[in-house]
Amino acid sequence: MAEPLKNMFNQAYLDDLGAAIQLHYPPFDTRAFLARVIDDQWEGRALKERMRHIPTVLHGFLPQDYRTALDILRRAAPTLSQYGFENMVFPDFVGLYGLDDWEASVPALEQFTQLISAEYAVRPFILKDQERMMAQILRWADHRSHQVRRLASEGCRPRLPWGMALPALQANPSPILPILEQLKLDPSESVRRSVANNLNDITKDDPDAVVSLLQRWQTHDTEEMRWIIDRALRTLVKKGNPEALELLGYPASPEVEVRNLAVGPETIPMGGEVAFSFEIESRGQTPQNLMIDYVVHLVRASGQLTPKVFKLTRRTLAPGETVRITKKHSFRPVTTRKYYPGEHAIEVQVNGVSSGRKRFVVM
Repeated sequence: MAEPLKNMFNQAYLDDLGAAIQLHYPPFDTRAFLARVIDDQWEGRALKERMRHIPTVLHGFLPQDYRTALDILRRAAPTLSQYGFENMVFPDFVGLYGLDDWEASVPALEQFTQLISAEYAVRPFILKDQERMMAQILRWADHRSHQVRRLASEGCRPRLPWGMALPALQANPSPILPILEQLKLDPSESVRRSVANNLNDITKDDPDAVVSLLQRWQTHDTEEMRWIIDRALRTLVKKGNPEALELLGYPASPEVEVRNLAVGPETIPMGGEVAFSFEIESRGQTPQNLMIDYVVHLVRASGQLTPKVFKLTRRTLAPGETVRITKKHSFRPVTTRKYYPGEHAIEVQVNGVSSGRKRFVVM
């Protein structure tokens, strides 16, 4: 079994963190700091709780003047470059204690994000003064460092996983779009991935804005741009959004027949798997691009059914061509999804259009 991610914040890292700080601030009491961090609640703290606990404790062992404390951390941070996610402690300190000193905090975030992303720490600044911070983020989009350019996109994602919500940008994502325009042809793959993920976030609130933007971007006919468009539209494609499908070259009304959908066994135990198969015949007069998915209608705790789309395959079928698809779906428990007993169903989805449904029972 893999070790829990929260164990990245362990005594080895804390020892090195304390030593790095003491090197630049000799009064730092490393032993007392470690005792305060690894307290009687430490083992029960989850990943994000540990990440927040460390800079909170650290604040009590550094000079109370924010700029003096920040200067110590900025000098200590480069000596911990062998660590990764653990160094979230540094930008998190800025997000917690630097909101009233932008002149010191913004350069610190710019430095720290080149060690470990400051995508979470920048969000309190957006909430405090969106206009001012988004102007800064737009300047970061032209930075020489690809880590800073990635922060420009990742930090303002409206629905960043684990990040605090940005309701104003969810309601009106237009301030984000100039930043993504600046970054759409970035030479860094990590920046382009962030651009695509940001656009996918925006589709959940303003799908028309994203489709319109990507229709313009499509004139940049490169492999990189095709990848961005495909990834940015993934949520809309799962929902069967016709404009998104057309943009990717999949007709919103495919001329196909789905037949012989079979699901078995009819009853499976919790933790088991169900198998299904079906055929698709092209009825069009020209080749058709097909995005073939399947929908599992899952029983929730309330007893209601909720559809969940799963990817299957993409095919181009010639006129009259038939393809047979087989697949198994597991009901083993996973961390991101909980299964409940009851009557479920499987449905085929071709270019967002559902065809056929077969029921089965999970005991």
